[in-house]
Amino acid sequence: MTIHDHPLRGALSAEMHVRRLPRLQAPCRMMQVVTVMGETGTDAARAHIEALKRLATVIVPLSAKYAVLLIDGITLVWERHTEFATYTLVRPGDTTELFDPGDFDPVRGVLYADMPGEIIRSTQIALVAGEAWDPAALDLRRWFTDEATVVCDVAGGLARIASDFRLNADGYGRLLIHDRGLLHDEAGQLVLRMQELGNYRNMALLGLPLAQRLTPAVSRLEARLAELTHAVSERSSQDDGLLDELSFLSAELARLVAETRYRMSATRAYAQVSVDRLGRLDIGAVRGYQTLDDFTERRLMPAVRTCDSFSARLDDLSRRAAWTSDLLRTRIDIALARQNRDLLASMDQRTHLQLRLQQTVEGLSVVAISYYLVALIGHVLGAVTIVPHELAMAITVPVILVSVASGLYWMRRHVLQ
Repeated sequence: MTIHDHPLRGALSAEMHVRRLPRLQAPCRMMQVVTVMGETGTDAARAHIEALKRLATVIVPLSAKYAVLLIDGITLVWERHTEFATYTLVRPGDTTELFDPGDFDPVRGVLYADMPGEIIRSTQIALVAGEAWDPAALDLRRWFTDEATVVCDVAGGLARIASDFRLNADGYGRLLIHDRGLLHDEAGQLVLRMQELGNYRNMALLGLPLAQRLTPAVSRLEARLAELTHAVSERSSQDDGLLDELSFLSAELARLVAETRYRMSATRAYAQVSVDRLGRLDIGAVRGYQTLDDFTERRLMPAVRTCDSFSARLDDLSRRAAWTSDLLRTRIDIALARQNRDLLASMDQRTHLQLRLQQTVEGLSVVAISYYLVALIGHVLGAVTIVPHELAMAITVPVILVSVASGLYWMRRHVLQ
């Protein structure tokens, strides 16, 4: 029996197993760097990992989107997404300082060398364990800004997190996770969801500066479109000039839509993933501190709504510009129809005059044709001596006139039919 595999069978199977962290156990230190490369950065990212692969022990072979390498006792997990890549360093064991970037120096130097893209987020993560964890006893102000500290229970109370989600002087954010009974893959899954929440949140926020920068241009286009729409309603307006301005305005709108559509669509998609990850964390409040969902909703949702409002304004403006253009073109078409009607009426009048002139000329042509025929017949009758020449000519003239007029009348009737 011959079995034919689908060309994507292996890739689809591998897709279900990427984007996961190795099994974690407290105490453990992690560092994650997220770089934005765009959709065309796949080759550069792959070449960078290939260079690191020569220095490491391969745990999971390199694929197009995922690889796990062991370098000097530190595990490097590389993931390639649509327009960004993540580099996660995992260093098991306890340290004297929870958030010291120097603990990753053996790998950090070679990792940053020729790293493609631009860093959008970098975080240090400390996974600790203990019987009890009181935020007040830990003196969180040592690591986090007091007024911005977020503390809450996650994973149904099996873990507690603390962070201020700020960029510190060393260039990294900080996340503290207290393991209160996580088993097997639960710690890795928790860290993965926390990081995906932050990464997708930052990627979603990329659309906000773009929307804020282009909002004044959209407002100007809205005001100008309102003026043009009012001008279209005025009968005294110049249609050619209005149509030219509307065409320019529509072209500007098309340029703005082309410039922002991908970023705004990506913002919506990233925000939705962030909300999904937030819902899977099973968050519980800790008295005296804001929770992670409070922090996310207060900062992410307004930005996403701003981007949605910006996209909606562009779409509405495009529809209104098309509607105004249709109105103006309808008015121009009506004006052209009137001109064509007047032209056809004028042509009909000229044709009627030409027919009258032709009929007048036909009367003259009867006389002319008859004159020449009488002359020709006169030459013939001049040779005949039976009938007097003058009498014969007198009889011939009315006969020829009647014959020529009848013939022309017959011809006109048959031609007009």
